[in-house]
Amino acid sequence: MSDKDILSNIKKLREMTGVGFKDCKIALDEAGGDLEKSVEFLRKKGIAKASKKMSRTASEGLVLFKENNGEVSIIEINSETDFVAKNENFINFCKELSEINFLVKGDLTKLDSHKMKNGEIVKDNLINLIAKIGEKITIRRGKFFDNSNGSNFFYVHSAIEKNIGKIISIVKVDGLDKNNNQDLGTKIAMHITALNPLAIDERGIEKSIINKELEIIKAEITNTGKPQDIAEKISKGKIKKFLDENSLLNQIWILDPNKKVSDIIKENSSKKEIKIIDFIRYKVGEGI
Repeated sequence: MSDKDILSNIKKLREMTGVGFKDCKIALDEAGGDLEKSVEFLRKKGIAKASKKMSRTASEGLVLFKENNGEVSIIEINSETDFVAKNENFINFCKELSEINFLVKGDLTKLDSHKMKNGEIVKDNLINLIAKIGEKITIRRGKFFDNSNGSNFFYVHSAIEKNIGKIISIVKVDGLDKNNNQDLGTKIAMHITALNPLAIDERGIEKSIINKELEIIKAEITNTGKPQDIAEKISKGKIKKFLDENSLLNQIWILDPNKKVSDIIKENSSKKEIKIIDFIRYKVGEGI
């Protein structure tokens, strides 16, 4: 390897680890010039610092879910670019993490320390993948739905493979099973994917979100110069609309603009009462 190549690798290793020139040179010598092994060497020596790349924003990536015996898990893993989200190494890493996420029931603390197929724990494999790919990668969030108190249904939007996409919604519904309009559960999950409700009903919307929205509404109305009493009436109407548009049961049903989700639930509850118990919607990078 030429002096130019050696210096180039030292520079790359320093960017990955934040470690000084001398220690990077030693690590590369020990690893025969292999960057990934050099990162491992520095970590084992306890001198590899957090990668400088971790200060960047990772808002691309994938959402994955796993279903088994009616139980479902969901996880979001982020990268900096969509290019990396299509990388085979990244996708395979995400697939194995999805399997582990199901085993640890969505507990990311347990996931971090769980061993992967290569014998290394998730946290260590994540660092090695960052070093190999050269981008910030983060395991952002995960959740698990058991099979008690209802049945779980899901919908994948912009799927790149089975159980992998950019938006995935899961909904737990009581009163739906294989013998009772199971298709409705999938349609509700699809509706959640499209309209992104904040809660099942308005009581579930956080008070802080309502107060913030009310503050914005009142400021907008006040700036128009309307009298205080009229401003109060208008703000009440607007906040009611906000609550309806963001609570699942009050939203307009995506497949029929003349009905609300609550109407669809009622229509299909003739044999057995249907009740939405819980839901989640993960969109890659949302809120980052």
